[in-house]
Amino acid sequence: MKSETYLFAGVAVFFLLTDVAYIWFAREPAGIAALTVSCFMASVIAFFCLVNHRRKGERPEDRPTGEIHERSGRVDFFPPHSGHPVITAAAVTICALGIIYGFWLFMIGIGVLAVGLIGMVLAYVGRQDG
Repeated sequence: MKSETYLFAGVAVFFLLTDVAYIWFAREPAGIAALTVSCFMASVIAFFCLVNHRRKGERPEDRPTGEIHERSGRVDFFPPHSGHPVITAAAVTICALGIIYGFWLFMIGIGVLAVGLIGMVLAYVGRQDG
C-alpha cells in the first residue's frame, strides 16, 4: 500500500498546486471548489492507504522479492445470483422519475429502494464462514 499512498499523495499535491494557480489566475468559484474537493478526495485515499499500510504491514506486492504463492488462499465470499441490485437500480430510476413527475412517484421509489437495500444488506446475515 506504500506505492498507492505515494501515488495518491502526488495526485493530491498536483490538485493543490493546480488549485493555487487557479485561484491566482482565474478566481472563478466553481473551478476553485472542484479543484479543492479533488485535492481533499485524493488526500483521503492517500490517508486510507497509509493507515492500511501501517496496520497490516507490507504486502508481497510491495517487495521486489515477493512471490505469487504468498498471496494464495481464499480471497473472500462472492455472492451468487441476486435480484436485489436490479430492484435497487429500478428504485433509483423510479426516484429520478419522481423528481420530474411528482412527489408521489418519488415516495414509491423510496419504498422500493428500501426493499432493495434491505435485501442486499441482509441477504447473507445467517451465512457461516468456513
